[in-house]
Amino acid sequence: MKYLSYGLRGLLTLAFVAAGIAKLAGAEMMVATFDAIGIGQWFRFVTGAIEVAAPVLLWLPGKQVLGAAILGATMVGAVLAHLFILGPSAVPAIILGLICAAVIYLYRDQISDPMGRVTA
Repeated sequence: MKYLSYGLRGLLTLAFVAAGIAKLAGAEMMVATFDAIGIGQWFRFVTGAIEVAAPVLLWLPGKQVLGAAILGATMVGAVLAHLFILGPSAVPAIILGLICAAVIYLYRDQISDPMGRVTA
């Protein structure tokens, strides 16, 4: 499972850092995408910053679930944007979201019991 975890986290890191840098650098496609969404270009910068910063959490001990959850939430937003505003090309966002879910599953022991019970 160790190597599977490395592979999934590496894939997420590469994909999100690349997409985040493209957003922050103002790639023409990204600017057009966020124009179509209609919230404003500030949202492109926020999304790009999240996509560059959150992958760091995937590599910090005890923070993998947090990083994957932040990135997964970003992909939920991306899927909704594609389905309702941009068009039906949500497959890449769905796949990245599923990989985030797999990382959360692999590190599920980091999720504490909401009732405060201690498990042995």
